[in-house]
Amino acid sequence: MQLFLDTASIDEVRAAARYGVISGVTTNPSLLAKEGGVSYRQRIQEIAAVIDGPISAECISRTADELVAEARELASWHPNVVVKIPIDAEGLEAIHRCSKEGIRVNVTLIFSANQALLAALAGAAYLSPFVGRLDDVGHDGMELVRQCVEIVETHGLQARVLAASLRHPLHVTQAALAGAHIATIPPSLLPQMLKHPLTDVGIERFLDDARKAGLLKG
Repeated sequence: MQLFLDTASIDEVRAAARYGVISGVTTNPSLLAKEGGVSYRQRIQEIAAVIDGPISAECISRTADELVAEARELASWHPNVVVKIPIDAEGLEAIHRCSKEGIRVNVTLIFSANQALLAALAGAAYLSPFVGRLDDVGHDGMELVRQCVEIVETHGLQARVLAASLRHPLHVTQAALAGAHIATIPPSLLPQMLKHPLTDVGIERFLDDARKAGLLKG
């Protein structure tokens, strides 16, 4: 499974890139709004200079014609750009038309297996089931991830399942076990995934023993 970073902050992208575990980035207008004063195009290109992988940029138009036109513009910004299109009737038509033009689409706001199937059949490159938001309304978000993976793999569809709206480290583990091809995570999850109190204790014991053996001073 690959990890993508869900952010529009270039500082967060640069910090995470040091670990060598981030394969792509997902953004949206809400994340960009937190940055202030930077154009969407500029930020996407800055991210592309750091991460050599798919970078999702979201369309905000609401008709198929407008979505396709916007997708063409976003895709022109950099070869790594993947356009995000929400799943609805207009979006489904736009997904089909974009895929026919060779524009890769990350279908966002997926909340059902049927939505995922339709998006995959229309030519989506990525399917983004929203785990946390389903959990918020009393549904099992990770079950949707499992269903999406099973549909794609059973029928040999080309789309990759990108588990989105992940809230905590257990979500990442569950997504990996559910067979998600990708998980996109907020930057705050990286240190949480990395840290364990027993690791910290073990390191301190090693260092203490090294001092007793004269291998370390102080």
